[in-house]
Amino acid sequence: MSTPPAPRIVVVGSSNTDLVLLCPHLPRPGESVAGAKFSQCQGGKGANQAVAGARAGARVAFVGARGDDIYGQTAAKALEAEGIDIRYFPVVPGASSGLAFIFLGGEDRQNMIGVAESANDRLTATQVQSARDVIEGAACVVSQLEVPVEAVMMAALEAERAGAKFVLNPAPVPVGPVSRPLWKSVDLATPNEDEVLILSGQKSVDDGARWLLDAGCRRVVVSLGSKGARLYTPEGSLFATPPPVKVVDTVGAGDCLTAWLAVGLAEGLDDESNLYRAVAAASRSVTRPGAQTGMPTRAELEGG
Repeated sequence: MSTPPAPRIVVVGSSNTDLVLLCPHLPRPGESVAGAKFSQCQGGKGANQAVAGARAGARVAFVGARGDDIYGQTAAKALEAEGIDIRYFPVVPGASSGLAFIFLGGEDRQNMIGVAESANDRLTATQVQSARDVIEGAACVVSQLEVPVEAVMMAALEAERAGAKFVLNPAPVPVGPVSRPLWKSVDLATPNEDEVLILSGQKSVDDGARWLLDAGCRRVVVSLGSKGARLYTPEGSLFATPPPVKVVDTVGAGDCLTAWLAVGLAEGLDDESNLYRAVAAASRSVTRPGAQTGMPTRAELEGG
């Protein structure tokens, strides 16, 4: 029996270089924490999801923007090294590449993240539309809210025009409400438990997820951190508990979950199998440092 071709997905989103401080504990306002260890690695929700999707076995194209600096050059090379199509990841004159400043602290490695203004903020709807040739061949288009909403809306429109599934990781949560027409384009939304409450204005995760379904999303997966994730559809819900792991770095775990869910959706996996596989992948990702470097490969996951 011949192996089916790898699904094609397009990720529209951000690319950042993560400047990370591993601290004994997360600093409180006004506090300086000494003895931190510094590291630099590739990140950005869009780029993270592109790498995770490629390692999950998909053929991935990345649509984003970068500055004419060493950070952008390094980010592009890192994506290329994963076999990702970066034809639509151009330099934006006069803009810096994305930078994120990350504090990790405590035994559970919880994080605080600050993101600088950058070329990510200049990704336009026109640029997304110019990537129509790769979107036309995609089974799934993935986006987040770390780039302008106009670009995200165009990604949703182009996915619909191409007959591709649209996956939205609604993070970071915007200041204002998300356009209701955008929710109606979403085949799968992947908020975490805080995001679903803020987006919906509800007081419980269950009610928040149902609000998103009522708004038009066809599936909602809420990431619950170390507790796992729950999938909601109009027919009911499923819960997946993660395997026990030693946590090293939680940055990028949600991006890993989103990407593996998108690949499973592109492959036509049933909801239960897709949820359990994605939770297992996200759990594996937190056992290693770095958002992108920690993403597991399909061979690792299938090898146990």
